Amino acid sequence: MDFPILNTNVYNHKLVYLDNAATTQKPRQVIDTLTNYYLTLNSNIHRGAHYLASQATERYEEVRRKVQTFINARSHTEIVFTRGTTESINLVASSFGRQFLKARDEIIVSGMEHHSNIVPWQLACEQVGARLKVIPFSDEGVLDLNAYQSLFTARTRLVACTHVSNTLGTVNPVKQIVDIAHQHGIPVLIDGAQAVAHMPVDVQQIGCDFYCFSGHKMYAPMGVGVMYGRQEILSQLPPYQGGGEMIKDVTFERTTYNELPFRFEAGTPSVGDVLGLGSAIDFMLSQGINNIAAHESDILRYATQQLSAIPGLRIFGTAPQKAGVVSFLLGNAHPYDVGTLLDKLGIAVRTGHHCTQPIMDRYGIPGTVRASFACYTSRQDIDALVSALNRIAPMLL
Repeated sequence: MDFPILNTNVYNHKLVYLDNAATTQKPRQVIDTLTNYYLTLNSNIHRGAHYLASQATERYEEVRRKVQTFINARSHTEIVFTRGTTESINLVASSFGRQFLKARDEIIVSGMEHHSNIVPWQLACEQVGARLKVIPFSDEGVLDLNAYQSLFTARTRLVACTHVSNTLGTVNPVKQIVDIAHQHGIPVLIDGAQAVAHMPVDVQQIGCDFYCFSGHKMYAPMGVGVMYGRQEILSQLPPYQGGGEMIKDVTFERTTYNELPFRFEAGTPSVGDVLGLGSAIDFMLSQGINNIAAHESDILRYATQQLSAIPGLRIFGTAPQKAGVVSFLLGNAHPYDVGTLLDKLGIAVRTGHHCTQPIMDRYGIPGTVRASFACYTSRQDIDALVSALNRIAPMLL
């Protein structure tokens, strides 16, 4: 089996894993890559003259080019490795903020952002006296693009928006969002954490200036991510962190910084995890990105239909364009209680506000139960979830 962990039993039930928006499970190929790296290739990269360092460096940089092709960046120098989406966004917020943000400036974000695409911008704004402006969304979970266009002023400096909502599943029209911003001469950052595992992503077609994502949501190890940035804008940004690798020359009087992308990669990276990211991309390509998207679309339709038939169950996020996420409440039961009872039946879901408290405030609820899907999710998994919900409903309603 490609995913050994899916053979696990939980409380004497076969595991049904529906928490993929939090992290996907890892195929054997990725696990083998990590093991083989530490068994046969473990070495620091870029700075060693010996065989292991040379081989590790070569494979590490091969993954950079693999990511470039995977998202169709123009150059491998536009691919910066980070620890994940959160660090990628913080990198941009810090560097962009220091270079371009001033008092009374404005940054536009959407009302459905993950906290990781809100808080870094708040921190940047607090440092200089700038402020956030928010794109509203409808009850169905669709962004109001007319309201979005009205938010631009002479003070707007950047737009930051999620590609796919981790809570509502909405697939936002990111190309249109970028086009509108570019008409005003404003750069755009897209949070792609919930998109890259589920659909083809072409950053040139989207036209965005930054695109950020995590490996662990696309079958790769935890602790590795990517920040794509257009070379023209990356070259204008100061470094995010200082240390080894991001420098050319260091004296006590002055330091000159390295070329792209190394300027933004201070210190020793997680080499094994980057190699694991490369193997995860190979796995996804072997399955076919469009095949993954079609399969998950079928699972989403089936899950929505089956869950909607459960008395008292309410689904939050019903946009026409959705990825494989269903957030729901069962009557007035607290989502944590629902999730705990499902866990005892072997069903793994996420409960709470999913790092999107503004969404919960928008609906006036404390949180939701979230079932999220991956390439290995089956209709049988959905049947098990529905059966479990019907079993626990009398205890909670």
